[in-house]
Amino acid sequence: MADEMSDHGSDATELDTELDLDEGQDLESAMRDAVAAVEVVESGGAPAAATAGAEPAAEVVRLRREIADLRDRSVRTLADFDNYRKRAERERQDAKRYALLEPLRDLLSVVDNLERALSAEGSADDLKRGVEMTLKGMRDLLRRHGVVEVEATGAAFDPAVHEAVARQEDPAVQVPTVLAELQRGYFLHDRLLRPAMVKVGMPAERKGDAGGNGAPTAH
Repeated sequence: MADEMSDHGSDATELDTELDLDEGQDLESAMRDAVAAVEVVESGGAPAAATAGAEPAAEVVRLRREIADLRDRSVRTLADFDNYRKRAERERQDAKRYALLEPLRDLLSVVDNLERALSAEGSADDLKRGVEMTLKGMRDLLRRHGVVEVEATGAAFDPAVHEAVARQEDPAVQVPTVLAELQRGYFLHDRLLRPAMVKVGMPAERKGDAGGNGAPTAH
């Protein structure tokens, strides 16, 4: 009889261990285990603890209490996650909305200089010097924020960064070469903001050339 009681006591310990939240067990699986244990008791299949002398009703109460606790913890966890998701979304929207805050703040100094130039009295030369100083300040600002100019005049024509809008034959060049920059191009760090619009000098065509030599097409 003692051996039988010992076996049943061991089974009850195993049931309690299954219902405990081990470190690697999640709430959902623990709740499933507890619900299954309650269903066993309520369906008449007495668990080991009941066969060892424990009251089935008391066992059901204990299991239901554990289920309620697990449900409460899962609800709190879901609520915390939902709050985190909403906060992360607000932060993402704010980051997108105010991404240009620092560059625009720096740009205000350029606007201030232009307003001063327009309101100042002086000769055309004075105005020109003011505009030149403002342009220099604007270029410095762009460089601080990672905007750099595309190399153009004198460089070999590169369709990845140059847009040919005019071309002419030039015996002084051996490969298609940028003769003049009509509109400056820019990079933002390593990404092209816009290509440079250029005039391209083409090597003189030699007799026997057919179909051109991969020359750029002017727009």
